Amino acid sequence: MLAGGFHVIAGVRRVPAPAGPEAPHGGHAAMASEYRAVDFARMTTEADWTPLLGDVDAVVNLVGIFRESAEQRFDVLHRAAPVALFAACTQQGVRLVIQMSALGADERAVTDFHRSKRAADDYLIGLGIDALVLQPSLVFGADGTSARLFCALATLPCLALPGGGRQPVQPVHVDDVAQAIVAALAAWGTAAQLASGRLALVGPQPLPLAAYLEALRHGLGLRGRAWVLPLPRGLSAAMMPLAERITGGVLGRDALTMLDQGSVADAGPLTRLLGRAPRATSQFIPPELRGALRAQALLRWFNPVLRWSLALVWIITAIVSLGLYPVADSYALLARAGVPAALQPLALYGAALLDLAFGVLCVLPRRPRWLWAAQMALIVGYTAIISVRLPEYWLHPYGPLSKNLPMLAVLWWLHLTEERAWTTSR
Repeated sequence: MLAGGFHVIAGVRRVPAPAGPEAPHGGHAAMASEYRAVDFARMTTEADWTPLLGDVDAVVNLVGIFRESAEQRFDVLHRAAPVALFAACTQQGVRLVIQMSALGADERAVTDFHRSKRAADDYLIGLGIDALVLQPSLVFGADGTSARLFCALATLPCLALPGGGRQPVQPVHVDDVAQAIVAALAAWGTAAQLASGRLALVGPQPLPLAAYLEALRHGLGLRGRAWVLPLPRGLSAAMMPLAERITGGVLGRDALTMLDQGSVADAGPLTRLLGRAPRATSQFIPPELRGALRAQALLRWFNPVLRWSLALVWIITAIVSLGLYPVADSYALLARAGVPAALQPLALYGAALLDLAFGVLCVLPRRPRWLWAAQMALIVGYTAIISVRLPEYWLHPYGPLSKNLPMLAVLWWLHLTEERAWTTSR
């Protein structure tokens, strides 16, 4: 929009501090002409919006969530706040409103996500002002939550998909979505102005979900086809609560329902608006991003595999130490390591409980930042003690001490990658 000469007012929850002349290119100064404080969770009356719109010609509403939380509800963010905004637009003389909705937010809507979007869409269209409701199918953007998840799925050697992934989708690239909005704004007030109503934002042609994942797989530079394991509808539905928890709501019961409904439409109107065909799925991942996106996708499931493997090592070790291995033999081993008899029960059961705690912490959604460093310290500590007191274990044919080396490497990797995630989130 800035490149097209528009004065862009960004609605944000926290207005950033003014950027000085030394601000780097791409900072806040380059992202909008100005900022105004907006909070959809609280601005649910017309009066909340009126002071912000006196000098505004057009409004573009891109606010949306895919999963509810205690603070973010579909009815508030998708219906109440937008309806208040649209009413204020008519009051303040805003001449064009563009509303980002979703394909499927129509008379067939059955999920709360779609129904709440449709309620705001219908209200806007019923106002009689110039209004365009955009309805995208799956949107692919390299930094998007759903795109990162689909890329991670595409790298798996086996895909367990509901119904074998035959659900029709018509993914559209985020750049085409953005360019469609700019084109609609640029055409407004000219002979090429779009008529008020709904506009589907879709790729050039529909394809099954499994084929979409296969296209992403090829785009990431992976060879060979993934093996698709069809999941029956009942089993898929039973697994959705777990999938919803793991993926942060991107995959879940509502997502399964919407996939079953299909997400396809005629690409002709978008093609005419853009003046070209929308980008095909085979062009979603440019060669210069292929390596970075592939590494990011692999890490999404590779790190959980490492964490669960470590968790099983700690938990199994704890169970064995708590009684599966003869306690007398454990005490004898501790004695050889120099542990006094009086401290042997504490050493045995304390270490077992510590192992169990480490195993559980490895798989918790929120893990303490010191977890990996603590495990490394423990392994280094008992490796050093055994090396001094029982050096013959370095020559054991099963390698009980040499196997600590890859364990330390895995822990160091997790420490580095999770530390980077914490730093980024701050």
